[in-house]
Amino acid sequence: MSEPSPRAAILISGRGSNMAAILDAAKAQGWSDRIALVASNTPQAKGIALAETRGVPIAVLDHRPYGRANRSRFDADLARLVLDHGASWVILAGFMRILGPAFLAHFPERILNIHPSLLPRHPGLHTHRRALESGDSEHGCTVHLVDESLDGGRILAQARVPVLPNDDEQTLAARVLTEEHRLFSQVVRDALEGRLPPGHSISEPAERARTKAVYT
Repeated sequence: MSEPSPRAAILISGRGSNMAAILDAAKAQGWSDRIALVASNTPQAKGIALAETRGVPIAVLDHRPYGRANRSRFDADLARLVLDHGASWVILAGFMRILGPAFLAHFPERILNIHPSLLPRHPGLHTHRRALESGDSEHGCTVHLVDESLDGGRILAQARVPVLPNDDEQTLAARVLTEEHRLFSQVVRDALEGRLPPGHSISEPAERARTKAVYT
């Protein structure tokens, strides 16, 4: 008897644009059955309604009642929620919480995040502003595995965009977000279908930014 196909839970905290892009790609490409759940730590997250209109199971686990003293209990309860929905992969699509060992231990090498910079450059927040202030000639996004470091897990894929002379934070962010939607959906599908070779990474140069990623 064959094992069931891997399924993913998508975690969000806000508007869920990357989540929506993943769900739309999954529907268009025929792998919607691989998405087990969309969950949020924020009851008012706009992305919850987007997921609901797409027919995906949704859940909310508000982190606020746990307080600082019970962060690990929140992590453990969130892991149980994901596992109870049959997910073995976790997709962080704008999930604004740092997950600790009580969560990470359940999904080793099975948590994907997208970060709006070309890691290891500009980890953390305000990446578009920092790219402009640093005079970078190119910027982009990175899909990486999540570990206990801040944006420091193994890089899987990157897409690059040029920084134009008249760019501000908004125009640069919009150009990067277009690539986030494309790249993240592709890597999520590859992960769920077993096409992520261990120990390798890929970086897409600007001229290939809209082509299919090729893992080296």
